[in-house]
Amino acid sequence: MAEKQERVLIKDLKEHIGEDVLINGWVDKVRDHGKVAFIVPRDRSGTVQAVASNDYNDTALPEAQKLHEQWVVEIVGEVKERPEKMKKDELNGELELGIKEVRVLSEAAELPFDMDAELNLDTALDNRPLTMRTQSGRDIFNVNATIIQSFREALVHNDFTEFQAPAIVGGDAEGGAGVFKVEYFKDGVAYLASSPQLYKQIMVGVFERVFTTTKVFRAEKSATTRHLSEYTTIDFEMGFIKDHHDIMNMLETVIRNIVKRVGEKHKDTLKRFDVELPKLADSIPHMKLSEAQEIITKETGENCIGESDLEPGHERFLCEYALREFGSDFMFITHYPVSKRPFYTYEDQEDKGFTKSFDLLFRGVEITTGGQRVHEYAKLVENIKKWGLDTEAFSYYLQAFKYGMPMHGGIGMGLERLTQKMLGLSNVRETNPFPRDMNRIDTLLSKESSKEE
Repeated sequence: MAEKQERVLIKDLKEHIGEDVLINGWVDKVRDHGKVAFIVPRDRSGTVQAVASNDYNDTALPEAQKLHEQWVVEIVGEVKERPEKMKKDELNGELELGIKEVRVLSEAAELPFDMDAELNLDTALDNRPLTMRTQSGRDIFNVNATIIQSFREALVHNDFTEFQAPAIVGGDAEGGAGVFKVEYFKDGVAYLASSPQLYKQIMVGVFERVFTTTKVFRAEKSATTRHLSEYTTIDFEMGFIKDHHDIMNMLETVIRNIVKRVGEKHKDTLKRFDVELPKLADSIPHMKLSEAQEIITKETGENCIGESDLEPGHERFLCEYALREFGSDFMFITHYPVSKRPFYTYEDQEDKGFTKSFDLLFRGVEITTGGQRVHEYAKLVENIKKWGLDTEAFSYYLQAFKYGMPMHGGIGMGLERLTQKMLGLSNVRETNPFPRDMNRIDTLLSKESSKEE
C-alpha cells in the first residue's frame, strides 16, 4: 500500500469520483457472495459500500473475504458513481468504492450478538463499549453533542462566559439529603455537587453572564426511567435582569437554537428514530401553576388545585394541551410555592407565597428549572435560617452578596432528559454513554436489578 497516500474521510468520497483513495475505519458489515464481496466500512464521518471483485483487483477479493465485523482496516479503492437506478437517498448513496487493496490494522473477537439485534437495555448497557458503535448509539451521542454545542453557541453569541463548576463542594445548594458524601478532607466532610447553582451566582459577580456544562450527582433512591445518579447539567446565570421573564426569554433563545441545529444536522437521525423536530410557536406559552391546575382539573376531572407541584401525569397532560392549543412542544409553568423552591429563589411580592420561578416542560416531562434569585445579602441570610440551614456553611457563597450583587437569575437543564424526549426514547439511561444509577456502574452491581418504578 502506498506509504505517502493521504487518508480521505468517507463523507468526502463524493469529491473524488474516478480517483483512487485511501480510507481507514471499522468493518460494519460483510456480505460474501463468492465472486463478489460487499464491505461496509465506517469512520468518524459515516459509511460507504465497498465492493471487492475480480473486476477491480483479483487479489483484493480473497483479502476482503477474510474480514469480519468490527475489524479495523485500511482500504485503497476507486470511487465509482453508481448507475442512476441504483442510487440511494443517503450518505454516499450515489457511489461505491471498488476495493483494490485491503490491509487489516486490528482484528476483533467474535461478536457476542448481532449488531442489528434488538437488545434489552441491561444487555445493551453491559456491553456499552460495543453497542455504542451501532447506528442508533452514534445517533444518540451525536445529538447529545449538537445540543451542547448549540447551547454554547447561543450563549456565547449573547455575551456569556463559560466557566468550569466544581464537582466537590462543602454544602448542598438545594439543602436536601440526596447527596453523596466524600470522606477524604481533613476535619470535615465534603459532597459531590448536586448543582452548580451557588457557583454560577458567584460568577455573576465576576462576568455578569455565565454558563457551565458540568456533571452533577444525586443520591436519590430512585430507579426510574427518568433518573440518573450522575448526569450532565447545562446551566446559565445572568445579571441585571428585570424579573424571571428575562430568563425565560433567554432560555427560549437557547431552545430555538438547539432545535434549529438538531434539525439542520440530524434529519437522518430523526427519520431513523421516527420522530419529528420539536414544534415551536411564535413564543413558548407560559402560565402560572395555579392556572395550569385549574385547566387540569377542568379538563381531566382530577382536582389538583392548591397542590404544591405537578404530578408526572399532569406534566404529560399540559404538554399535550400546549401542543393542541398553542402548537408548541414546550411550555413554561411559573410561580411555584416558596415552600417548594430552594432558599435562594425570589418571592413575587405581588403574589405572596409564590416565587418568580418556572419549569420548562417538554413532551411530557420537566427538563429545566429556573427563575429569579434573591440578590440581597440580608434576605439570603434570613432565608438560610428560615430553611433550617447553617449560615456558616454558606459564608463563602454569601461573600458575593455581601459585596454587591445585581438582580439575577438563571436555569439548569438536564442534557439527558432533553435528548431522551427529543428522540422519543423510553429510558434516560440510553442517552448517557456511561450511565450511573443506584444499580449500575458500567455493569449491574447486582444481577438482580431492581424493578423500575
